[in-house]
Amino acid sequence: MNSMERRQRILALARDQGAVDVQKLAADLAVSPETVRRDLHRLEQQGLVRRTHGGAYPVETARFETTLDTRTTRLVTEKRRIATAAAQLLGDAESVFIDEGYTPRLIAEALPAERALTVVTASLDTAAILAASPATTVLLLGGRVRGRTRATVDHWAVDMLAGFVIDLAFVGANGISREHGLTTPDPAVAAVKAQVISVSRRVVFAGVHTKFGASSFCRFADVADVDAVVTDVGLPASEAHRYSLLGPVVQRV
Repeated sequence: MNSMERRQRILALARDQGAVDVQKLAADLAVSPETVRRDLHRLEQQGLVRRTHGGAYPVETARFETTLDTRTTRLVTEKRRIATAAAQLLGDAESVFIDEGYTPRLIAEALPAERALTVVTASLDTAAILAASPATTVLLLGGRVRGRTRATVDHWAVDMLAGFVIDLAFVGANGISREHGLTTPDPAVAAVKAQVISVSRRVVFAGVHTKFGASSFCRFADVADVDAVVTDVGLPASEAHRYSLLGPVVQRV
């Protein structure tokens, strides 16, 4: 196995398993840990993985995106803390947008059930959860349903959003970086998210620390377009401060 084949194997394992460990890769591939670290460094330079202490995890790209079901199994404790803290930013909002994805779905579950709210969402799962609440009016955006995330996209969703003025939007992203802003692999998803931000009075980004510093294919917003960021303590305080200098209030929970 040459170096290119080895890196392709490492990337495939990272995408299949969600993360890889240097020592285990070295044993499985019969190479030294130093060789694996060089391979991971090269993959990181190509924007395909992010390195961690002792390993790496895959970055979502135009050709690779995790499924919603996969996201429900990773960093769940952190995502629940983030969702609880994000829901507390509701303030006096009467109309709310909740993005596709698992963390936004947890935010929907954390919203006060007795509060009269109009919730707009592209997520079929979130719409089904909130429809059970008598106090909540749910508006599900129309469009093509992406099987990977069970959410609607394309011009139907964008056109519907254009007719709204939304008090508060809870948005997610596949990556957020100070250089490239908020990104996602699919242009159709990016168009919906960009429209959400353009029609919302306040925007809250909620996401785990592994999304920070990562960039995917399609940029839909700058960090400065977001009013607040809620993440977990896995994001170093120094890095959170750097993001706050771009405009949003950053909360680590």
